[in-house]
Amino acid sequence: MNNFNHYESVYWVFTQLCNDQCDHCYNSSGPQGARLSEEECMAIVDNLPEKIDRLILSGGEPLAEKKLLFNILDKLQLKYKGATQIMLQTNGDLLTGDILDTLVAKGVTRIDIASIDRYHKKAGARLDVLKELLFSRGFTDENATPLIEKETYLQTNKLTFGYWGASEEMWLGGNWARGRAMEKNIWLKNPNHNFCKILSGAKGFLGGTDLPMEISIQLWKINPCCPGTKFPLGDARVEKVSDVITRVSKMEVFQALNEGEPWKMGAAIGIDENTAKAETEALQNICLYCDSFFARFLDAQTLALKATQTVK
Repeated sequence: MNNFNHYESVYWVFTQLCNDQCDHCYNSSGPQGARLSEEECMAIVDNLPEKIDRLILSGGEPLAEKKLLFNILDKLQLKYKGATQIMLQTNGDLLTGDILDTLVAKGVTRIDIASIDRYHKKAGARLDVLKELLFSRGFTDENATPLIEKETYLQTNKLTFGYWGASEEMWLGGNWARGRAMEKNIWLKNPNHNFCKILSGAKGFLGGTDLPMEISIQLWKINPCCPGTKFPLGDARVEKVSDVITRVSKMEVFQALNEGEPWKMGAAIGIDENTAKAETEALQNICLYCDSFFARFLDAQTLALKATQTVK
């Protein structure tokens, strides 16, 4: 039985502080974005799985909290001793040669410039400068798109970078009904789009699927997906991540999410797929259906199904 002490991929937003304030931002990052203390971040590193193939550090803008980022990287090196590929996801606005040299010295082997789209302030205008900088430090762009295949993100001894953004095909095409995207009314209104089943959705977070086994930690909230569920799975500041995932792995609701089948979450209480899809049609977004289901049928603290009998 899996004890979840080995994870293929962990995506950690350790800060929502950012130098930009994009309209599509699902976690409302910006100059007043939510932050964690250094003590909280160190506790989270202690509570991460014993083995991680890749760890993605993101924001917000990670370089907006440069000192905290450097301290996290030092702690990660002590814990994993170079066996984990450390990736930094950044908008690139604050990246300089000196900062890049420090990042490499502290174990970062992959840089992703995730701002090549119309919503970011510079909208990719600095990409050529960033490419030149990264090439000058020995980075290659042979894998310029997001790293999905496992064999491409296990190369801890190779310096690579990528550049992409929220496109109509990826992320923006499935714009999450979250954060500023909701405020600005630019979330995706397509009830047939199952974001749960693609990269950054919940599919595979327990393993056993064709996608990387990945969880998301939004500040301290442990989630099966990047948009995040209505209630977090647990608190990475005070709980071992592996213990949290082991607990939810036994629950039918989260087994359905792991298969990328959110419309099957309520099977145990008599909610069939047609009923779930009809509600999604009314709400216009799969994340909003997931929120509605959690709010009505799950206990916020235990995540157990509240219903004691099947739904009529």
